[in-house]
Amino acid sequence: RRSTRYDSYHTMTCEPIVCKAMVAFGVDDLREEEIVVAPPKAGEVRVKVICNALCHTDVYTLSGQDPEGIFPSILGHEAGAIVEAIGEGVTSVQLGDHVVPGYTPQCKGSDCIFCMSPKTNLCPKIRGTQGKGVMPDGTSRFSLKKDGSIVYHFMGCSTFSEYTVLSEISVAKIDPAADLAKACLFGCGVATGFGAVWNNAKVEPFSSVAVFGLGAVGLAVVQAAKAIGAHPIVGVDMNPKKFEIAKELGCTDCFNPADYDDKPMQQVLIENSPAKFGFDYTFDCTGNVNVMRAALEAAHRGWGQCCLIGVAASGKEIATRPFQFITGRRCFGTAFGGWKTRDAIPMLVQRMQKGELPVDHFITHNFEGVGSTTKALEALHCGDCLRAVVRY
Repeated sequence: RRSTRYDSYHTMTCEPIVCKAMVAFGVDDLREEEIVVAPPKAGEVRVKVICNALCHTDVYTLSGQDPEGIFPSILGHEAGAIVEAIGEGVTSVQLGDHVVPGYTPQCKGSDCIFCMSPKTNLCPKIRGTQGKGVMPDGTSRFSLKKDGSIVYHFMGCSTFSEYTVLSEISVAKIDPAADLAKACLFGCGVATGFGAVWNNAKVEPFSSVAVFGLGAVGLAVVQAAKAIGAHPIVGVDMNPKKFEIAKELGCTDCFNPADYDDKPMQQVLIENSPAKFGFDYTFDCTGNVNVMRAALEAAHRGWGQCCLIGVAASGKEIATRPFQFITGRRCFGTAFGGWKTRDAIPMLVQRMQKGELPVDHFITHNFEGVGSTTKALEALHCGDCLRAVVRY
C-alpha cells in the first residue's frame, strides 16, 4: 500500500470530481460541458485521461450510424491515462499506475470460456451493460453539472473527458516510462491492424496481401504484413495522398479505384496478382459492404482468406455469390485484432519502447485541451490525418 491517500480511495471515501468533457447530445452535436464524475464502485477504476486519439468509430457513432449509439454520451476509447481512484476489490492496478483503456475487456475468470480459450478475445463479462452505455451495476458515473442529468458511457471507456470510470477488467497497466501519446494508439486502431495480420489471418512469410483502405488501421495491416515478410503487398484507396506512406511502410504497389472507371477492383487486383488468381490474404479496413465484397472476391482461388476489420453502418449486409466460397475462399472478421486486452497491450507497448513496433508515423495531428476535440474531428475528415491526438 502506497500511502494514506491510497487507503482513503481504497475504502471508497473519495469524492465526485467536476471536470470538462465533450458530450455528444445527438447526431453531430458535440459540446464541451462541465460534468460530475462519480467515485468508482466495486470492481471499478477512475482515471485521469492524459491524452486521447480520435478513431473513426467515434465519428461513426456521432454520425448516428451506430446501432448501439446512445445520447447524451461521452465518446472516446483510444487513450492514455493514470489511475486516480480504485473501487472495492480492485487488485490489478493501484493509484498512479499508467493505463490504456480497452473497449474489449478481459476478465481472466476461470469460468469464462472466452478468456480461457486461445481462439478468441471476446470476453462477454460486461458486454450486456457496456452496450447500453452503463457500468456493470446498470448505472452511469457521469452527470451534467448544470442540471444533474445522466450522461451515458461509450464502449466502456468514454475518454473524451478529463476523468472517466472504467471496469477493472477494461484497464491494461503499462510501463510508466512509455509515452502515453503513443501508447494510446494500442487501445484500438493500430493494435487492431497488427492483430488482424498476426492473430486472426496468421499471414505467413512470402504471402501476397491486399489491403483495402489506407487509414491508420489499413496502414497498420501493411506494417504488420511487411514485418512478417509478406510480398507483394498492395494497397487500395480513393485518396492517392496516402500512397507515399503506404509504400514507406511496405506496400509494393497502390491502386486508386477512380483510375479504373467502372471496372471492379477485385478484377483489377486479380489481374495484378502474382499468379493472376488473386491474393493469399485480403483485408477490408473501410466498413463499406461493397468494398468488403471486393476484398473477398480478390482473395486467391482455392485458399484465399478475407479478413473484415471495418465496421459497417447499421442495417448493411454483404452480398456475393456462394460460388466464391465453393471455390475455396474464406471470410472472417476481427475485433481488436484478436488481442486479449490486459495481456496484450502491455506487451505491445513494450515492443514499441524497444523500437520493434514504431508508431510515430500514425500521429499526424496534435491538439491541446478537451475543447479542441472538435478540431481533431475536423482533421480526421480532411483526408491526410491518420491519428489526431488530443492532450488534456
